[in-house]
Amino acid sequence: MTSLKTFVEYLQDGTAVRRSPDKLRARSLVEESELSYKILLSFIEKIGLDDDNANHVIKNAYDIIMELLRAKMLSDGFVTTGKGAHEAEVSYMSEVGFGQRDTEFANDLRYFRNGIMYYGKKFDKQYARKVLDFLKKAYPMLKKMCDTTR
Repeated sequence: MTSLKTFVEYLQDGTAVRRSPDKLRARSLVEESELSYKILLSFIEKIGLDDDNANHVIKNAYDIIMELLRAKMLSDGFVTTGKGAHEAEVSYMSEVGFGQRDTEFANDLRYFRNGIMYYGKKFDKQYARKVLDFLKKAYPMLKKMCDTTR
């Protein structure tokens, strides 16, 4: 797996571009992430976390994080497109105050989620627990950033 470029490099190569802020679309993504987060936590509370549902938890956690990142980017006036768009979005975490370790974890999550979606990769409860712990840490931070940009 290759390391992420800086967000500035994604701006320079055109993967990320500056646009007018889109607060309405950002708000919609925040609302969707709130609902998805509640549903995921409820699912885990009622059904539990096991090897059989690990991929489900991983995919949904990734989607929640990405919805909030996209909302923050839209509020700040950025969009991504084309090959490398998801990597550019993940690299934006560094721009908004996440450390290198968290950004790298999110990039690994992006890579592994693609493995689930496109290559049939299976993950276990142990990795899903790490992803869930990361989500529980990142979600309030991202949500707060998005709330302050509404």
